[in-house]
Amino acid sequence: MAGTPSAEVVAELKAEYAKYGQEHVFAFWDQLSDQEKAALYEQLSGFKPARISQLAQEALNPPPPPVAPTVEPLPESATASILDSDPKNIAAWYESGLEAIGAGEVAVVLLAGGQGTRLGSSDPKGCYDVGLQSHKSLFQLQAERIIKVQELAAAKVGKTSVVVPWYIMTSGPTRGPTEAYFEKHKYFGLEKENVMFFEQGVLPCISNDGKILLQTKSKVAVAPDGNGGIYQALVISSVLTNLKNRGIKHVHTYCVDNSLVKVADPAFIGFSISKNVDLATKVVRKRNATESVGLIILKNGKPDVVEYSEIDTATAEAVDDRNPSILKFRAANIVNHYYSVGFLETIPEWVHSLPHHIARKKIPYCDPLTGEEIAPTKPNGIKLEQFVFDVFPQIPLNKFACLEVKREDEFSPLKNGPGSKEDNPETSRKDVMAQGRRWLLAAGATVVSEDPREDGVEVSPLISYGGEGLEMFKGKEVIAPAVIERELAKDLPAGAL
Repeated sequence: MAGTPSAEVVAELKAEYAKYGQEHVFAFWDQLSDQEKAALYEQLSGFKPARISQLAQEALNPPPPPVAPTVEPLPESATASILDSDPKNIAAWYESGLEAIGAGEVAVVLLAGGQGTRLGSSDPKGCYDVGLQSHKSLFQLQAERIIKVQELAAAKVGKTSVVVPWYIMTSGPTRGPTEAYFEKHKYFGLEKENVMFFEQGVLPCISNDGKILLQTKSKVAVAPDGNGGIYQALVISSVLTNLKNRGIKHVHTYCVDNSLVKVADPAFIGFSISKNVDLATKVVRKRNATESVGLIILKNGKPDVVEYSEIDTATAEAVDDRNPSILKFRAANIVNHYYSVGFLETIPEWVHSLPHHIARKKIPYCDPLTGEEIAPTKPNGIKLEQFVFDVFPQIPLNKFACLEVKREDEFSPLKNGPGSKEDNPETSRKDVMAQGRRWLLAAGATVVSEDPREDGVEVSPLISYGGEGLEMFKGKEVIAPAVIERELAKDLPAGAL
């Protein structure tokens, strides 16, 4: 941290905030220690009061709601489905994706800013153990999938090794613990220089009358700027520069809380390359008409996400014109995206045009008149955030694509605490174990269990990325529940496991 700022630079910054009616952030300046002054000055210098005031006014005085949008499914030209595509096409996408990985053209960006608060944990969400027999965390499962896809790609192109760099976006509170966790576990077998951490940005919290809220006399109350903050963060953190220096052409981005995520999925990369798009997104089929998920659609002729609350019952329940057994609007958003680096290089041209969304919250604050720190009992302000899909409408339709994948193979979100109704540690564990069982059965193994509730098998990602490479289990009997690690597979005896 820099030393105490001079009177001249402080006066200049005060004047800038006063110009936009935010001079109260300096209300207690004369009472602060030199260290507190330096910290507050540094924090306030990081914000642009003109931009903050503009966002506050737009948020607090929104335009009248638009006429109900016209929504349609994406056209067939922009979509494909793993569920019904020609297996030859899927295989071609997979091979193409492996070749891109083998050429060193693919990187992964992970959205990992959340804490495990809903799960009863104060650790970063990626550290969470959903209860697998191996007790691997989400971070470890994903790291091992990167290791395995690197091995598959190296074999494909005849190299001894290839690298898929992993860029992990944290929030301020989770960065230190996340980095420490990776250090403790030796990066789960990945090379340290290929795992890079960066932070999403923050924005000041705003009062209901448009004023920046102080948290204490020497600190502004802030909140993360949402997963849509990834775009600005890629530029500010120099990740974008690093991508270009490494020769990366394709980026896979996903959220940490999916136990089944296929990290750097070759088939998805290959599909996106085949479509020659700037941005592609994976979706799963909506469970039913009432599932509260966002949907990838055309809104007023542009790619977008419509929230469940934005569509009426008739639209939600509408069935497909050609197949009445499925919903017309079924493409559930799972925050799993492909970007071309060429598109990401244009971020500075459009990032400031993305909308901000408001969340009305109870925000602890420091009264700028009295200095009293107050914990409000009702919402007293707003937090501003952006969503990663806010950029979708800016993408020309011929540069946007959507790939439907099997939910049971690729999507098991961890949103709720143990014992909750769905999307919890128990469902995450069950889904990983069920996938391993399916893989083994497909490879010709027999899976037996005395307890039908515990008939799953955890297959280490180091053995199989997507069900491949399990031929050694043909004719073998596996007693579930079980976990199969690479070491066990190497020394596989005849008969039962």
